[in-house]
Amino acid sequence: MGHREDLLEGAKRCLLQKGFVRTTARDIVKESGTNLASIGYHYGSKDALLVEAYIALIEEMGDRFAPGWGAGGVTQAPPGSLERFQEVWANVIRAMPESRPVWLISFELVLQGDRLPEVRRLLAEAEEQGRSGLIPLFSDVPEAELDKETVDTEGRLYQTLLQGLMVQWIFDPDSATGADQLTEGLRRLIAGVRASGSED
Repeated sequence: MGHREDLLEGAKRCLLQKGFVRTTARDIVKESGTNLASIGYHYGSKDALLVEAYIALIEEMGDRFAPGWGAGGVTQAPPGSLERFQEVWANVIRAMPESRPVWLISFELVLQGDRLPEVRRLLAEAEEQGRSGLIPLFSDVPEAELDKETVDTEGRLYQTLLQGLMVQWIFDPDSATGADQLTEGLRRLIAGVRASGSED
């Protein structure tokens, strides 16, 4: 690996060990075996590097949400079905214990957002990428083929559900919503819409 990759891996480890605010540039340099000048050269700033490291951690965690994860990559649930919806959320919940440190970083960033305006700006730009990355889990439509309206509607819905589940499972796993409850809630909502004749 080159310095850029070493810095990213070192920053990821620092985030998991110390969180965002407590990680210093010297911590990253020590963890990555690089030098201070490398941070500015490759990433522009320590905060920009940490944001990239955080996004990389989220992406790695997101791999566990995919249909068929834990089952050899095989899923029987057709795209767009309630069964697929339930399978994906079950994977999200199954990954919660292992992904807890990453979710705690998310909380830290939410709480510190006003004090870190540049970080908040960088993360806001990454939010759309996160939204578009969730949609293929449920629909099998490749991310590159998604239009902006789909990302701004379906993507936002999935992202909101994900963030809500994250809060519940970190706060109190025993009372947090399960995939079956979430799916049954959606099923009832769909049935109510159909019954009211207001599908359009």
